[in-house]
Amino acid sequence: MLLINSVNWKMAAALTPEQEQATKSFIEVVNRLRRRRCAGPVSWGTAVKFLAARKFDVARALALYEQHEATRYREGLVHFDPTQEPLKSELDTGKFTILPTRDSTGAAIAVFTARVHSPQLSSHQTTLQGVVYQLDCALESVDTQRSGLVFIYDMSDSKYSNFDYDLSQKILTLLKGGYPAKLKKVLIVTAPLWFKAPFKILRLFVREKLRDRVFTVSIPQLTLHIPRGSLPKRLGGTLEVAHHVWLLHCLKSMANRMPSDEDHNGVIGQSNNSIDHQHNVDSEPKHKSNHSPGVSEEEDEELDITTQTTNSAEIWQRAGNNSGAVSPLPPPSSASSGFSDDDSLHCDASQGLTLEQFVESVQSKGRAGLVAEYAEIKSRQPEGSFNHARLRPNLPKNRYTDVLCYDHSRVLLSQIDNDPTSDYINANFVDGYKQKNAFISTQGPLPKTTADFWRMVWEQQTLVVVMTTRVMERGRTKCAQYWPDQEGGVAMHGFFNVTTQAIEEHPDYIISSLLLTNTKTEESRDVNHYQFISWPDYGVPHSALAMLDFLQKVRTCQAEMLTALGDTWAGHPRGPPIVVHCSAGIGRTGTFCTLDICISRLEEAGTIDVRGTVERIRGQRAFSIQMPDQYIFCHLALIEYALSKDLIPSPDLAAFENAPSEDSD
Repeated sequence: MLLINSVNWKMAAALTPEQEQATKSFIEVVNRLRRRRCAGPVSWGTAVKFLAARKFDVARALALYEQHEATRYREGLVHFDPTQEPLKSELDTGKFTILPTRDSTGAAIAVFTARVHSPQLSSHQTTLQGVVYQLDCALESVDTQRSGLVFIYDMSDSKYSNFDYDLSQKILTLLKGGYPAKLKKVLIVTAPLWFKAPFKILRLFVREKLRDRVFTVSIPQLTLHIPRGSLPKRLGGTLEVAHHVWLLHCLKSMANRMPSDEDHNGVIGQSNNSIDHQHNVDSEPKHKSNHSPGVSEEEDEELDITTQTTNSAEIWQRAGNNSGAVSPLPPPSSASSGFSDDDSLHCDASQGLTLEQFVESVQSKGRAGLVAEYAEIKSRQPEGSFNHARLRPNLPKNRYTDVLCYDHSRVLLSQIDNDPTSDYINANFVDGYKQKNAFISTQGPLPKTTADFWRMVWEQQTLVVVMTTRVMERGRTKCAQYWPDQEGGVAMHGFFNVTTQAIEEHPDYIISSLLLTNTKTEESRDVNHYQFISWPDYGVPHSALAMLDFLQKVRTCQAEMLTALGDTWAGHPRGPPIVVHCSAGIGRTGTFCTLDICISRLEEAGTIDVRGTVERIRGQRAFSIQMPDQYIFCHLALIEYALSKDLIPSPDLAAFENAPSEDSD
C-alpha cells in the first residue's frame, strides 16, 4: 500500500535472479490478500521497495508490508490532500524536511526540528501525514531505496512544551517497522536534561551490535556523522535549506502521477503548473556502490528490528493498546536505553579528586565545611517541573506533599483503560556510573500505590528491589507492607501475585526471594528484595561497613541474576534498573545511590566527586540527600571503604566523632 508509483527497478537497477524470484513471491502473496479485499494488484516497484528494506527476505518484507498497511489505516494516513488545511500549514512549518544532500554512505537525510512543533496546534494525524508525504517523495529515489535514511531529531533550543512523547513514539514506530526504508542511523541533537522518553522508545529496537548507530550528539559532534556540506547552517553545516522548493517538488511529483489501484488510500493528486525542481535528492552526486539493490555495504548496515527474539512487533502493538485493563506486555522501557556509557550523567571522571586529595579535603573542611557545602547545594531551586505529580488524580499517590516527582525523569507506567493519569508513580530514573537509568528512586509504596509499584517492577524488568527503611519506625508507618514477610506467604496486588519463596536474615539486612507473577499473562519472574534494617531511627549509621557490605551484596545479586537471564537481556551490561526506596525516596535512597556511583568511579577511575554526584542525582530525583548528616556520611563512608581495601592509611577524623545527628526519612 505504498502511496507512490515506483521507479521500475528492472529498468533502474538490475536485480539478481534470486531477488527477482523474491519479488515475484512477494507479489503473489500480497496480491492474493489484496484480491480478498477487492483491491488492485501491487506494483513491481512497490514490492521491490519493501524487499529492499529487508534485504530481499520475503517473510520479513511481508511483515513490514502488513505493519505499513496497518499503520496507515490506524493513523489516518489515507486520502489526504497536501494543498488543503491543516496539512498545508503543517508542511509549511518546515518542522520535518528532507535535505537535498546525502551522508557519506549515500543515505538520504531527514530532519525533524522539535522546537517548531507545538502539540497544542498540530494533531498526531496531521504531523504524521506531513512526514509520510515527504518520505514517499524521497523514497522515489532508487539511491534512497538502496542506501537508506538517516533521521536527525533536532532538539536544540526546544522546550518541554515542544515535546510530545506519543508522537515521537509513533514516528519512530513508523520508521523502524512500518515504512519501507532502511533506517541507517538516528541522531538526537542537543538533547536537554529533561529528555528521557525517546530513550524508552529507542531501547526496543537497538540491540547490542547496533548501539553504535544511535547517538545523542551536540551540534559540533554532528559533523562526525554527516559531512558539513550536507548539513544545514543551523546544525553546524554550510547548506542553505530551501524547504519551500522541496515542497514544490513534492507537489509536482504527486500531481504528475496517475494513481493506481494499489494507491487507493494515498495522497490525492493535484494538478499544478510545471515547476522546475531545484531540490531533488538525486541532483546531488550519487553514492557509488557495486552492490546490488537493497544490499548495503555492511551486512548489518540498517537499524533492523525484525530479528529480535521477543516478538518486537507484538510488544509494540500491545504497548500501544490501552484498551484493556493493563498491557500484558511491557510498554517501551527506559530500563537500559542501549546507548553508550557516555549517555550517563556520571561518566566524566576527569573532574574530581584523587583518593589522597579527597581525604585531605574532608579533613580540611571538617563537619562545618561539609554542612556549609551541603547547604549551598540544598539552596538551589529544583531544575524541573512537577506538573504530573500535582495533577488532582495523582496527588493521593504521593506519600508526602512536599516530595514530588520530576516530570522530565519520571518513570511512566503503561496506561490503564485509557486513563492518562494511570501512568503516574512517584518514581524517577537516576543514572549510575557509566550506566543510564541504573536506578529507580521511589517513595515507599502506599497501600493504594502498591499495585503500581509492582507494575513498575514488572514493566522495567527489575531484578532487585532495595529497601533502606523499616515498615514502622518510631511508631510511624514509613512504608506499606508490599511483600509477604513470611516464607510461603502470598499477596495479590492488582494483576500481580507476590510470593515469598525464601527469607535470609542477617544482622543488618534481610533478603527475601520473591516470585512475581503477572496474572494477565501467567508469566512469572524472580525478584530479590534487599531490606537494610540497621539504619538507626535518627541520623545515619555509626559505621558505614554494614551499608558497604549491603551495597556489595546487592551488586553481586544483580550480576548473578543478570547472568541467569542470558541472551534474553540485551540492554546495559549491568542490567535493568535497581529499584531503591526508603520512605520519601530521597534521603537514604539518595545516600545509597551516591555511594554506589562514587565507589564504582573510584574503582575504575581512581577519583571521587561527591558534590558533583549529589548535584547530578538531585537533577533527576529532586531533594535527594535530605539531610546534611547524609551528605557527611557519604564522605566518611567512602573513606571507610578505602580503609577496608587498604587503599589509604588511617586518617585523623576526630572532628567527626560524637557529632549530633538529625532525623531523616
